[in-house]
Amino acid sequence: MIIQPKVRGFICTNAHPTGCAAEVQRQIDYVRAQGPISAAGRKVLVIGASTGYGLASRISAAFGSGAATLGVFLEKPGSATRTASAGYYNSAALQAAARGAGLYAEAINGDAFSDEIKAQTIAKIRADMGQVDLVVYSLAAPRRSDPHTGQVYQSCLKPIGAAVTRKTLDTNKNLVHEVTIEPATEEEIASTVKVMGGEDWELWMDALLDAEVLAQGCKTVAYTYIGGEITWPLYGHATIGRAKEDLDRAAHSIDRRLVDIDGAARVAVLKAVVTQASSAIPIMPLYLSLLFRLMKERGVHEGCIEQIYGLFKDGLYAADAPLDEMRRYRCDGKELDAGIQDEVARLWEQATTENFQQIADYQGYRDDFLRLFGFAVPGIDYGAEVSPLVEL
Repeated sequence: MIIQPKVRGFICTNAHPTGCAAEVQRQIDYVRAQGPISAAGRKVLVIGASTGYGLASRISAAFGSGAATLGVFLEKPGSATRTASAGYYNSAALQAAARGAGLYAEAINGDAFSDEIKAQTIAKIRADMGQVDLVVYSLAAPRRSDPHTGQVYQSCLKPIGAAVTRKTLDTNKNLVHEVTIEPATEEEIASTVKVMGGEDWELWMDALLDAEVLAQGCKTVAYTYIGGEITWPLYGHATIGRAKEDLDRAAHSIDRRLVDIDGAARVAVLKAVVTQASSAIPIMPLYLSLLFRLMKERGVHEGCIEQIYGLFKDGLYAADAPLDEMRRYRCDGKELDAGIQDEVARLWEQATTENFQQIADYQGYRDDFLRLFGFAVPGIDYGAEVSPLVEL
C-alpha cells in the first residue's frame, strides 16, 4: 500500500515502516559516530523501549557499548490493510540492526504494568541473559490498570489549585489562542500519580530483585522533565509535576533496596523534545517551536538520541558524575540556560496566529512530530508501495 500520514489532533493514526527504519538507523549512526561508552552496561532491560527516550536508550546501550538488550513495550503489529504502530516498526528495525551486528536483541510485547509481563520478562532474562546490569524505566501511558486490584487509573494534564489560562497552539488549524484549564480534583491528582509516578518502577525493581536477576552493581534510571517557568503551570506545578515528585520518592526507595547488591537508582532530568506525550500538553507545541529555533541558532539543540547518549557517557557511566540536590542527573542545562529561557519568554508574549511561523521553528516541530511515525524522513519515497507487514 501507499502510506501517507493520517494526523488527528496530537496523534498520527498510522506509521511508515521504511521511514521508521530510516530514523532508527539515523540514531544508530549517530551513536556509532560518537564512539564507545566505556564501562557501560552489557545486559540491559528497557521498560518502555519502543519510542522516544526509551528507544534512544536501547540504541545507545546496543550500539554504544555492545549490550544485549531486552525491550518491553505495548505496540500493535500491522495487517494487510492497516499499518503497525510506529513503536512496533521502530523495535523491528532496531532488533534487525542489532542482530545484524551480532548483538542479542529481544522484546516482550504486552502491558508492562501487569504482573504477567513482569513474570515473562523475568523468565526471559533467566533463560537468555542470566542477569541484567542496567534497567531503564521509560514507560509513558495515559492509563494504568493496578495489577493487584484491577482498578483502572487515568492520568490527566491539569493544573493544581486554580484554573490556568495560557497561550496554546492548535496544530490542526495553525491557530494561536488562549485556553483555560480547570484545576484537577484530588481524585484526578491521585490517579495521575498512579499512572505516571514511581509506583510501577518500584514494582518492577522489587520483582527483579526478588527474582535475583539483577547483577551486582546494577543501575536503574527513570526519566523526568522539569522545564522552565513557562511550562510550570501545566507541567511542573500541575498533575504531571506531582507524579514526577513521586518518581523522585521512588528513586530514593529503590536506591535503599539496591544497597545489598551495590546498585543505584537515579532519576535523569531531560530536555523537552517532541514526543507523542508532549504533543498532548496544550502549551508544549508553541513552547517547543520557540525553544527549537533558539537552541538551533545557538548550535545547542538536541533530540532524544543526543540526550541519552550524553546521559550514558557523561552521567550513568562517568566517574563522579555531578548530581543535583535530589541526586538526579541533569541533562537539561542547555534548555534552561537563562538567556534562552528569557528569549523564549519574550517571543512567547509576542506570538500570534499571524506571526508564530516567523518567530518560531514551527516547521522543525512539525517535522519532528511526523518523524515519530516515520514520515517527513529525508530520502524516503512516500509515493512508493510498501508492505505494512514487518516481523518483530
